[in-house]
Amino acid sequence: SLFVSAESDGSLLLESKINPNTAYQKQQDTLIVWSEAENYDLALSFQEKAGCDEIWEKICQVQGKDPSVDITQDLVDESEEERFDDMSSPGLELPSCELSRLEEIAELVASSLPSPLRREKLALALENEGYIKKLLELFHVCEDLENIEGLHHLYEIIKGIFLLNRTALFEVMFSEECIMDVIGCLEYDPALSQPRKHREFLTKTAKFKEVIPISDPELKQKIHQTYRVQYIQDMVLPTPSVFEENMLSTLHSFIFFNKVEIVGMLQEDEKFLTDLFAQLTDEATDEEKRQELVNFLKEFCAFSQTLQPQNRDAFFKTLSNMGILPALEVILGMDDTQVRSAATDIFSYLVEYNPSMVREFVMQEAQQNDDVSKKLTEQKITSKDILLINLIIEHMICDTDPELGGAVQLMGLLRTLVDPENMLATANKTEKTEFLGFFYKHCMHVLTAPLLANTTEDKPSKDDFQTAQLLALVLELLTFCVEHHTYHIKNYIINKDILRRVLVLMASKHAFLALCALRFKRKIIGLKDEFYNRYIMKSFLFEPVVKAFLNNGSRYNLMNSAIIEMFEFIRVEDIKSLTAHVIENYWKALEDVDYVQTFKGLKLRFEQQRERQDNPKLDSMRSILRNHRYRRDARTLEDEEEMWFNADEDDIEDGEAVVSPSDKAKNDDDIMDPISKFMERKKLKESEEKEVLLKTNLSGRQSPSFKLSLSSGTKTNLTSQSSATNLPGSPGSPGSPGSPGSPGSVPKNTSQTAAITTKGGLVGLVDYPDDDEEDEEDEDKEDTLPLSKKAKFES
Repeated sequence: SLFVSAESDGSLLLESKINPNTAYQKQQDTLIVWSEAENYDLALSFQEKAGCDEIWEKICQVQGKDPSVDITQDLVDESEEERFDDMSSPGLELPSCELSRLEEIAELVASSLPSPLRREKLALALENEGYIKKLLELFHVCEDLENIEGLHHLYEIIKGIFLLNRTALFEVMFSEECIMDVIGCLEYDPALSQPRKHREFLTKTAKFKEVIPISDPELKQKIHQTYRVQYIQDMVLPTPSVFEENMLSTLHSFIFFNKVEIVGMLQEDEKFLTDLFAQLTDEATDEEKRQELVNFLKEFCAFSQTLQPQNRDAFFKTLSNMGILPALEVILGMDDTQVRSAATDIFSYLVEYNPSMVREFVMQEAQQNDDVSKKLTEQKITSKDILLINLIIEHMICDTDPELGGAVQLMGLLRTLVDPENMLATANKTEKTEFLGFFYKHCMHVLTAPLLANTTEDKPSKDDFQTAQLLALVLELLTFCVEHHTYHIKNYIINKDILRRVLVLMASKHAFLALCALRFKRKIIGLKDEFYNRYIMKSFLFEPVVKAFLNNGSRYNLMNSAIIEMFEFIRVEDIKSLTAHVIENYWKALEDVDYVQTFKGLKLRFEQQRERQDNPKLDSMRSILRNHRYRRDARTLEDEEEMWFNADEDDIEDGEAVVSPSDKAKNDDDIMDPISKFMERKKLKESEEKEVLLKTNLSGRQSPSFKLSLSSGTKTNLTSQSSATNLPGSPGSPGSPGSPGSPGSVPKNTSQTAAITTKGGLVGLVDYPDDDEEDEEDEDKEDTLPLSKKAKFES
């Protein structure tokens, strides 16, 4: 048996016993098909050829067949002699076309279908003997005699002829004199209790309208034929089984090439197209006639989708030359909703095919309108510029459909038109620059009009569902512009104060609209543009967002998450200006939000920012520490490691006091305090400085490299704080700071005096200069006094 189980849960999808007489067929290297019962076809599809071959071999093994053959059984039982006759005989002899032999003919057709060789011979016999016309004559006889059995046989015969998949046979069957009789034969399906009435529908219900008279009889006949064949394919023929599906490919091709021919013939008929566009734009044309003309043009454009790319180019070029865009402008300006809807569909075909063609037309139109307006202004006459794109925007805004289906379609077209990704850039001009300049000058105010009209107060003046949907569409397009249009949209938003008006919609009762407004602002913040940031801060445009956040309360919903994500983005990206603005103005409102760390993180960013401003050295120090992993200079690494170790509070034992040898060294330690949190050490320093009897003046590096720490016992510990310097002996062994050559030794000709006072168990710490600073030490040698003896330390 064949077992098929689901990958997801291992459940059994199919269990099929491999019977010895079942005909399995392997197709296209990855498909195994078979039939288990009448009208019950199965197919196994494999991702890889190897898997298909493996199962195929097992099936053949069970049935004792050769796996190299693509079919395990002969679908029609034939003796070897009959098969040999089939191969050797020149053709197939059909029974005489008589009423009494219809059953025999039907059986012959049915038995020939499974074998490609017999199908070929049957098709040739039907072509050569004019057999189809004789069969259709018998059809009339059977209908006159009401011979239902004969009509059922004719149904099986004609259906079988369709499955032969031969263009030559289709040309006979779909001819003007035969096609209606063929449809008549297919009405008498034996599976139906009553015959269908396809012919009645085609002759009485379906009517052919010539909106413009077609003078070419061949074209007219081709249109009729295509409609009827399409009807046969969609409505008359039963749904094909797995075996029959590929047998109707020629029927699909027949319809396809018919449509190509119709488009080509109409395109070449210049008189026809000239009359079409003339009547479309003529004000005298009545509404019903215009609706038929527009519907014809829509269907004409739909047919063009079947054309090859080069033929489609020629098709749309012809329509453009005939003036389709000015005609659409006239039609879209009319009151008839159905006409406008069809015109919108035609416009969508044009935009999807060639947006540049549409853009070029509207820019030329705008230029002409500007010239006309200039002349009229000189004559002190006003004119209203009606541009095609503005008409599209107005229809989008004024869509009466509660679901705004038309507005959604029009918004998609506008987005295609303003998308820089499909704009051309030639040597002479940049379409993006020209078209976007035109769009923001002539069209953007029309698009934003409903938004501006609805946001004059603190809350939307109209907040019904349809208005909210429309404003959401407008915001979607504006958000797209923010992402793709750079300075054009930036100037528009800042000059017209668009963001403030958009954020009024945060107060809408419709959550989807409030989220659209938030998404618009999030897109602007995502650009990290300081022009936008200054505009947001100057107008306090976080206020509506914070209000919406607080009004949302503790509800864990999309609004809550989206607002937090926006502040999190500001924190993660460290947008300093916005961080400071939010904390300075809204911290009191946000400080209690502790279920996320976003706002506390923002506060921390703000405080770090303030520290850097107060102490610029700290910023450079942090920069060094933050980027040390990218450094490659060995000496720089040493210095960085020394700084890090100097700031390591783990090396400071309890009860120690730190004496800073100079003010400069004190400043350096202060720089490290915020990094290592040395607040306690700082207090100890300040108190111990009063106890210092003598301050040490270092001539080399100001930041000490070594700290000698003494406890209350007699043992002396010398601690190295430089990763670049190795001390002899273990860290806990008694140090010899005065011995020559030791890392902590002081050159004899260097003036160094150190005194340590002990008070309350606190021991001062003596700093020695770096041995690394050899050059500076050499310069100081001339001015120093010799030491009489080494420094002595006592507890």
